Parts: sequence; C-alpha cells; structure tokens
Amino acid sequence: MTSDVNLAQLRALVAVADTGGFGAAADELGISQSAVSHAVAALERSLGAPVLRRGSPCRPTPLGEQVLPHARTAVASALAVRAIAARHSGGLTGTVRLAAPTTVCQALLPGLLKDWRAAHPQLTVRVFEGEDEELAAWLEAGTVDAAVLVDAGPLPPGAVALGADSMHALLRRDHPLAGQPTIHVAELEDDDFLLSEGGCERQIREAYRRAGTRFTPRHRIRDLNTLIGMVHAGVGVSVMPALALTMLPADCVLVPIRPAVHRTLSLTGPTGRPWSPAVSGLLAGVAAGAGVGTGVVARATGTGAGTVVGA
Repeated sequence: MTSDVNLAQLRALVAVADTGGFGAAADELGISQSAVSHAVAALERSLGAPVLRRGSPCRPTPLGEQVLPHARTAVASALAVRAIAARHSGGLTGTVRLAAPTTVCQALLPGLLKDWRAAHPQLTVRVFEGEDEELAAWLEAGTVDAAVLVDAGPLPPGAVALGADSMHALLRRDHPLAGQPTIHVAELEDDDFLLSEGGCERQIREAYRRAGTRFTPRHRIRDLNTLIGMVHAGVGVSVMPALALTMLPADCVLVPIRPAVHRTLSLTGPTGRPWSPAVSGLLAGVAAGAGVGTGVVARATGTGAGTVVGA
C-alpha cells in the first residue's frame, strides 16, 4: 500500500458500485467524472489491486466485494456524524435514499416528499423504485437507507406501519361487473387475466386459494403501466392494490374483491445496522403524523372498506 485510504475514495467506490458507472456516480456525488476516476484509482493503488471491473455496468471485483460493506459503513457513519451535528443545531441534513414499490411511489410518496421538503429543507430524499422482493435486499445491502416494505413481518424499533392496502379488481368502466360494490374472484373467470409480476402476486393467489377458484392468468406483465394500458385497451382484467388508483385512466375502475385480501406497508430502516439520524428523524415525523391507526394509506386512496373506487 502506498497511502492511507480516505473517505472520498470509499465514497467514490460506493457510488460507482450503486450506479454502475463513473458518470452516474459523478452525478450522484456532485463532482466531475474525472474526480471519481481519480478517487477510485487512488483507492486501488492503496489496496494494491483493482476494486472495480470497468465495463457497462461497472461491477466490484472479488476484492471490491469484500471492501464494499466496510466502505458503506464508513460513508454511512460520516453522514450520521454530520446529521447528528445538524440535529443538534436544529435540522436534518444530508441525503436519504428511499426505496418503494411502484404504487407507493405514485400515490404515497408525493405527499410525504412534500411534507419532508417543507419540514427539512436542507435534507435531500432520493427515491428508488423497485419490485416488492428487491426492496428488503437493497435495504440490508446498504444500497438504500430506508424502504417501504410489503408484508414485512416483525419490524425493528422506529419502523412505521403505514396501513393496509386492499386488493381490487381492475376493469374497464364499461365492463358488466364495474358497477358492483364488490366482485368475487370467481366472477373474473370469463375474462383473460393479466398478472403483474412486479408485485402482489402472492396476495392475488391467496384470494383465489381462499375462494377455492383455479387461478389461470393469461398474460404475465412486468410493468404495471403496461398492464393498466392493456386493461384500458380491453385485453382483459386484473387485480391490484387500491394505491394504483392514481395511475388509472378515467375509463378504468377499481372494485374491491372477495375474499378480501390486503398487503401491509411499512416504512423502515435496515435491521442489520444502526439507522442514520436523518432516517430516524424522518420516520419519527411520519409516525407522529400518522397517529393512531396509521391512516397514511387510507388518506392516500381516499377509500374505505367496501367502497367502489373510480366508479
């Protein structure tokens, strides 16, 4: 080793590993691409071996994989120190990377982001959209600092239960079932079923299991907006959470299904390492605003149980 490792080098490594490239890492850090390249090169000289495989995208080498968790800890600790100082002087600062599913990004986060911006003008919240099964892994790996998780089970201290998001049938407004107060899943058997593979498949299958009805999706669609567009075009029907309401065109409706199933949404930091003061501060504010019964989801959808949405 020719020199000591410093925080700027570790910060550059984390940014390139997370974004997949030097240019994107430079944008994230707010410095030049040349500065990122020099920082990574200096780190590699200090360690005596490469930590990144250059390419598209860039990936950590075996040495980089071993160094990366420690680099994340060092960067997070430095941010925590700055955040502690900021709280001591009366405000949250820094950046919180927050991951959430598509429907949460569409319906819940805009309001939360607006509130956070007003309450903590020196704090930046960066949103990462992901599929349900990705989010917990991102959180524990340190790719993000907080996440909205689906059906997370026992939560660490400080986590916030946002509420229950019920499953609804997605139909065109001119569908024969669109005017009913609720729809039994067996009533959807005459239509081609479009299944979103990005999330909620477990809840949908559970509804069909409880009903004793065979579940045979005709189409499997990864992107939720594509699925909505296909239902809108008359290709078939689907089932999705109430939070999808904000994504619908005017001539589509959501109707509660029977048997009733829902997903629970929780806003949390990681379980395997301490939370930054910024994450703790944001979540404490959400908990205080949610109040008893955690009505964040209900307020976002504007619905109650058994209500036809969009009809």
